[in-house]
Amino acid sequence: MTRDDAFLLAADAVLALVQQPDVAVRWSGPSALPGLGVGGLAVHLGNQVLRAAQAVTRDPGDLPVLADADEHYARSAWPTAAPEDPVNDRSGDETAALDGPEALHERITAHRDAFRDAVASGAARDVVPVSWAGWALRREDFLLTRMVEVVVHADDLAASVGLDTPTFPDEVFDPVRDLLVRLAVARHGQSRVVAALTRRERAEPIHAF
Repeated sequence: MTRDDAFLLAADAVLALVQQPDVAVRWSGPSALPGLGVGGLAVHLGNQVLRAAQAVTRDPGDLPVLADADEHYARSAWPTAAPEDPVNDRSGDETAALDGPEALHERITAHRDAFRDAVASGAARDVVPVSWAGWALRREDFLLTRMVEVVVHADDLAASVGLDTPTFPDEVFDPVRDLLVRLAVARHGQSRVVAALTRRERAEPIHAF
């Protein structure tokens, strides 16, 4: 299975989650993330599909191409920024949430289909711009970053409304898991990650971001 196919599976999981009645019922309530409502979180999750569909057909121009997704996260400012830092501003998601859950579902569906069409037609580029970051990535690396967002925020959204977190296919979850472990090792070192996974007696908290 290609990374394109795996991303489409992730997009389908996003659609299935955001159209759950519990999400619509709690749309205006607080989410598990401080300062972000359920609707805003659902929009942020859905925007991963929108960003992918929009990015894969754009010309990266002269943007530098990073080696992989690991470098993307190493260079990004938000993983180490405080929640109140402007780089973590989610007010746009809250504004978009005012359109309601049905509008979000329609946007996700349209962009998922646009992504599929771009890949099928050959319009999807091998290197795509990450315009908000100022660099470019190979398409498969870019899609991995979107899959990370989907897996992480699907868990956030499910927890926010009392649903079970979606179980993703191996083709989606495994590369996300491996990347998160690598990022945690880069952040905390091998020993601390090994201890967290195997030694309850001396485990310390670890996180990739």
